[in-house]
Amino acid sequence: MLSRVAERVYWMARYVERAENTARMVTAFNLLALDMPKSVQVSWKGLVEVTGNEDLFDNHYQRDDERNCVKFLLTDADNPSSVLNSLRAARENVRTTRDLVPSEAWEVMNELYLFARDHIDQGIGKRGRFEFLSEVVQRCQTLTGLLAGTMSHDAAYDFIRLGRNLERADMSTRHVDVGALKLLKKDGEDPEPYEGLLWTSILRSGSGFQMYRQHVKRRINGVDVVRFLLQDTAFPRSVTHALTQVQDALEKLPRNELPLRLVIQARRHASSAHVEELIAEDGLHAFMDVLQRDIGDIHGANVETWFRIAPAQTQTQAA
Repeated sequence: MLSRVAERVYWMARYVERAENTARMVTAFNLLALDMPKSVQVSWKGLVEVTGNEDLFDNHYQRDDERNCVKFLLTDADNPSSVLNSLRAARENVRTTRDLVPSEAWEVMNELYLFARDHIDQGIGKRGRFEFLSEVVQRCQTLTGLLAGTMSHDAAYDFIRLGRNLERADMSTRHVDVGALKLLKKDGEDPEPYEGLLWTSILRSGSGFQMYRQHVKRRINGVDVVRFLLQDTAFPRSVTHALTQVQDALEKLPRNELPLRLVIQARRHASSAHVEELIAEDGLHAFMDVLQRDIGDIHGANVETWFRIAPAQTQTQAA
């Protein structure tokens, strides 16, 4: 399998997962803003911080109000991680690998991008935002399910699994890192009465609210939510589960020694964390920083192992 082809399907999966996660995140926060009392001001800038692009946002916008933040996350041409840019890049990568993926995958991907491009204003406005983002999420899931159900589970599909789950682990760590309490503006208000709503928003960002209630069976609180999103082995969007899937994909690929060793270390790091102590000692942010660097190192090892063998189109996004 050519390295440039492997790189394209890997990034296709990452871009689709990134678009879906961003759409989920904006949807969840939109519901949170509706649920919070009018006296409590929520910070849409917190969503920008999740993506790690706050400096880019500050360079292009003077105000961090709702419209600017949503526009930046959904459609801003200068934001390489926006939903529209991610879908555009995913579409291009599918287009150039059409001989590897089922023909239906190209049709779904193309229709998804065209829908997002033609209806993006609906997502920026309040009235049609929920319907637009729900459609984006549903179409991303359709593509993921189509590939899983109709594409041969060969090396190309292993690179798709690798990209998708590495991106999923990265986004989950970012959700936990920013944390629900940081979504409130720090103007002296007491966030404690709204902690349940805030952590519920974090769960909904990963569609984990219902699974949390089924399996944790305790009231929503920071320690249990972080433990669920970080360490639950059965929940597909937990960090530990995603890294386990990354490990499984890597084990099927050749010359996998370095990335496989790194992912095993990162998975152990995530699964062995003492969440209650990290939160009590205010060490969660530092822990998540290390875990995000671990995930970045896995991506770097993937690049060095498989994608630098032959010249390939440079991708602008990093893990």
